[in-house]
Amino acid sequence: MTTERQLIFFKHYFTEFYLAQSKKVQEKIEYVFKILRTVEKVPKKFLDHMTGTDGLYEIRIEVGSDIFRVFCCFDKGNLVILFNGFQKKSQKTPKQELELAEKLKREYFQIKNKKL
Repeated sequence: MTTERQLIFFKHYFTEFYLAQSKKVQEKIEYVFKILRTVEKVPKKFLDHMTGTDGLYEIRIEVGSDIFRVFCCFDKGNLVILFNGFQKKSQKTPKQELELAEKLKREYFQIKNKKL
């Protein structure tokens, strides 16, 4: 049995990041998203929990020597909520990108809980 996850883009941050990338990077992002959608146990190489956060994950994309990250979280069922993406230029995740992802995650759940 395969797991089919649904990816949801929250706000405009991920879309803007994606559209700014080269065709090669976009294709690799699509490849990793396919794994995320269909593989039950996604390898850490492609998805890892962000230490010190409450349920924030990073989707890991590598193209040649370039490293890209997309922050996301999981919602009930098989929903994956995508927040912001960036190109990683150093070992440490940029603080402002992490803070933005945490802010977007809070907003997402506030909006969702208001609808319930």
